[in-house]
Amino acid sequence: MKRTFFFILTLTLWMLHACNQPKDKAVELATLKEERAKIDARIAELEKSLNISADKSRPTHNVGIEEVTQQSFRHYIDLQGRVEAEESVPVTAKMPGALVRVLVKNGDVVRKGQLLAQIDDEVMLKSIIELEIQLRTAQDLYERQKGLWEQKIGTEVQFIQARTNKEALEQRLATIKEQWQQTRIYAPIGGTVDMVMLKAGQAISPGIPLCQIVNLSQLKVKGDVPENYAAKVQRGAAVQLFFPDLGKEVNSRITYVSPTINPTNRTFSVEAALPAGSGPYRANMIAVMKIIDYENLKAITLPVNLINQESNGENYVFVAEKNGVEHQAIVRRVPVKVGRTYNGRVEILSGLKPGDLVITSGVQNISGGEIVSY
Repeated sequence: MKRTFFFILTLTLWMLHACNQPKDKAVELATLKEERAKIDARIAELEKSLNISADKSRPTHNVGIEEVTQQSFRHYIDLQGRVEAEESVPVTAKMPGALVRVLVKNGDVVRKGQLLAQIDDEVMLKSIIELEIQLRTAQDLYERQKGLWEQKIGTEVQFIQARTNKEALEQRLATIKEQWQQTRIYAPIGGTVDMVMLKAGQAISPGIPLCQIVNLSQLKVKGDVPENYAAKVQRGAAVQLFFPDLGKEVNSRITYVSPTINPTNRTFSVEAALPAGSGPYRANMIAVMKIIDYENLKAITLPVNLINQESNGENYVFVAEKNGVEHQAIVRRVPVKVGRTYNGRVEILSGLKPGDLVITSGVQNISGGEIVSY
């Protein structure tokens, strides 16, 4: 009986607590609403006394701005070029034979006329000795016949034969000595030896290179320009040469413009000299050629991503117009006319002036006439 009584009492208390809880929350909600109403009334009273509109004076978004200034703007024609030596000559033999000596190796610095290699000349030397002996005999016989002829002894035919034989041997000896000289291979230019391709004991013949000599004191960058820039690229034009592998940029000028168009790729060649001693450049190194084809020293430019476009193709930007309140401005939509674009920036031909404040960030959610903070 007691157990039943306590159970009923507990259940009754729990039900009373559950019924009272919503009433407590309802009272709290009513109190908060009353307080909010008082706060809103006070805000409206203050705004009225300040003679401003709460809806229009409160900034809707925070934005970033950039002041418009005049600066130089250049447009470049970007090309991929390559470093070439002004003098790069393959060294070849003038006669066939077996190499007995190669006197240079890769990287050697040589002067013009320096001996680089020698072809086997043993047989040729024996021929020279033999001809010299024959020539001495023919010379002696000629001198004898000449003396006799001057004394009116002997016939004119004998004298002419002796003279012809001597002259023929002289010519043969001169020819073979010249050929013997060709067994020596000399440097045609001064420079650095590159790519020695043959060794002693190997055969060589005319047209087969022994090595390459590169004159690294005179280098140039060569590139191919599309045909549509033919009227804009002239000899003497300024060019910037950038070397990605070195992270270095050099200013130069166009020294050569090809007068012909390559019919295969519709391009023409240009060259720019590299200043002597200006860097550790190597033949065939990649370079970016940036040829200036347009320049405005007092241009107004903006990042390309700030230009918006209507469906009809009209370009515009958002400008912040100060409204007299610190760090606040009114958004204005300003049509602009754009010019050339390079390296992420576009030239503004009209619509903006120095001192204008262009909105650079937060433009996704704004429209003309809004008040924003910056």
